[in-house]
Amino acid sequence: MAACQLRCYHCGVGAALPNRAVNLQQARERHGDLVDRFLPALMRADPLADDVAHDFASLGRTRSRHLLDLALRDGIAATPDAPDSLRALFEQLDHVPVWVDWTAVDRASDVLFRTGLFGGTVLGAKSLVTGYCSPGGNKPLVFSGQLEHKKRIGYRLAETCRFVADVCERGGMRRFGPGFATTVRVRVMHATVRHLIAESGQYDEAAWGVAINQHDMVGTTMLFSLAFLEGVRAFGFIFTPQEVDDFLHLWRYNGWLIGVEPELLPTSEASAARLSDLIAMTQGQPDDDARMLVRSFIESPSYTVAEDDPKAQATARRHVALGFGFARSLLGEEMADALHLPRTPTRFVLPGIHRVLSRVERVGRRVPGYDRRLAQAGRGYWKQTIELGLAGRMASFMPPTQLEGLR
Repeated sequence: MAACQLRCYHCGVGAALPNRAVNLQQARERHGDLVDRFLPALMRADPLADDVAHDFASLGRTRSRHLLDLALRDGIAATPDAPDSLRALFEQLDHVPVWVDWTAVDRASDVLFRTGLFGGTVLGAKSLVTGYCSPGGNKPLVFSGQLEHKKRIGYRLAETCRFVADVCERGGMRRFGPGFATTVRVRVMHATVRHLIAESGQYDEAAWGVAINQHDMVGTTMLFSLAFLEGVRAFGFIFTPQEVDDFLHLWRYNGWLIGVEPELLPTSEASAARLSDLIAMTQGQPDDDARMLVRSFIESPSYTVAEDDPKAQATARRHVALGFGFARSLLGEEMADALHLPRTPTRFVLPGIHRVLSRVERVGRRVPGYDRRLAQAGRGYWKQTIELGLAGRMASFMPPTQLEGLR
């Protein structure tokens, strides 16, 4: 199939779009020329990081990782033999945009941590699962093969939790903070995957757009920000307008740092919601890859349980049932049906939690120390969850050397 054409309101010239972009007319009726201004991002990547990935491929994994770690720890000046591409990348990274408000970034920390267990549930059952649903955006993950190796899924989730916790930790996004370093490593990892995909010759750009493109990077940023807020609100958490603005501001800076073009990043909850709706309207229904990724992810608690341990198996089955129930509640019936998620009785758990937790929140948020105690407990939960998932390993965010999901 030929790539569809996009009307440009500014120059009148049609721009090629991948076939994954659907429902354009309906989207224009709702969102106007935002469609034509945003969707070309499907065909753009991250040139600065892509140049680094190209040079790193020649340097080898050990040498390139050493240079990146040294630049992150001591600054690019400490790497006199670094390639020009890495210097150009850090010239951008070391510049803090004038719109960054460090006070807001620091305040945003407690938005994540005070949600504790519920925030972790939302990250898995809504944020990550929603990302898997995109029939074009999920292809780099399919090519990587990460969710086909079932025993690695727990580690992958723990790595993602490490990324989110590092970003949201107070001071984490400062130049030498853990969130800054983790974000840059993820950016280089994305560029490496793009490089490997391009070399494979098996990726259909006309169908799916550029691998890990600007459009999908914006979408991922909003999964960790807007979608996360929507999910924890569904559990009953209450946030002030200032807290919402702070949290979105934190992830706006993270999006910029991870390589998203600044003009694409939403600046308010309203603009984020509009962009999220546009993405959902034009991405199409989940495909077989989406269903495979989601099912593998939700069923992951059962993959590492010993066959001769009935108690552990029963616990794993309960966790899987809860996962399906929470995913159906958080994604909505239409999306859950498209993913072929089972209708487990646990889908009725979330409304009950909301009734109780929303009442607790309305009272508790007026009590001095309530938020501080919740955030403290939440930090403990995230720390323990990450340690259990990593099982003694480091969250390395190491770029792959090959694509294990190639068919």
